[in-house]
Amino acid sequence: MKLLVKINLVLLALLAAAIAAISTIGWDLLQRNAREEVLHNAKLLIDSASAVRKYTLERIYPLLLTQSKYEFRPEMVSAFSAIEMLKILRNAEPEYKQFLYREPALNPTNPANRAVEWEADLITQFRNGALAAPATGERNTPAGRMLYMAKPLKAAQGCLFCHDTPEKAPQTMVAMYGPGNGFGWKLDEIVAAQVVQVPVAVAQARAEHTFRVFMVLAVGVSVLVAVVLNAVLWFMFVRPVTRISALADRISLGEMDAPDFKVTSRDEIGTLATSFSRMRASLVQAFKMLEG
Repeated sequence: MKLLVKINLVLLALLAAAIAAISTIGWDLLQRNAREEVLHNAKLLIDSASAVRKYTLERIYPLLLTQSKYEFRPEMVSAFSAIEMLKILRNAEPEYKQFLYREPALNPTNPANRAVEWEADLITQFRNGALAAPATGERNTPAGRMLYMAKPLKAAQGCLFCHDTPEKAPQTMVAMYGPGNGFGWKLDEIVAAQVVQVPVAVAQARAEHTFRVFMVLAVGVSVLVAVVLNAVLWFMFVRPVTRISALADRISLGEMDAPDFKVTSRDEIGTLATSFSRMRASLVQAFKMLEG
């Protein structure tokens, strides 16, 4: 087997190992970055909803409190404002179409806000202290894999104005939703949760695209390095060694008049060529002495 072939086999094995290691580490890093991106989007969304809730409770709720005696306006409810704000955001920006925000409750005034099984389980775990906020996880949905982030919601003093008993609640609200739901809340009791769901597929698709581009570049650079290295090995080592070997073979067959191999470099190849020329001159001189 020729020297260049042996070198290329070793080089191929090293490049294959390097590409395998790069692909494994790169894929894991990109997947972690994709998850962190999704978590960042979820946190941004839930923090925005919390800010809207606070603004509604501090600025809008006092303004509409008196009006609730004559007409109940859902805009005074912080949950309503947060949900509506996220609806506007989803309708305005296509990239947020699949982002979901809910404030499910175990005993809501509006039945549409009643917690489904997995949401009720989250709220129960928050109430029992078995789950720390913010809680995150992934679940399969008809829209694909979704990452969720959830925070508990406690009944504040302002919440009891509507959720204590049907008799104490604004009668305009009772007339709108009925006396059967959303009452009996206790101060500082965890009664609901903020739940944001963000699709994982978009971030993963970007990660996969980045991984493919990265691997194509890595393989391309590896091939380029291999080609350049082969050219360097051929011109600097293999070709001169091959010529010296051919010259030595001719001399061994008795061709003492074969032309010398001229090398101007001062590296190991040049030293080898110079040493070979001296050895050849000594050999010719020895033959002449034997003949004489």
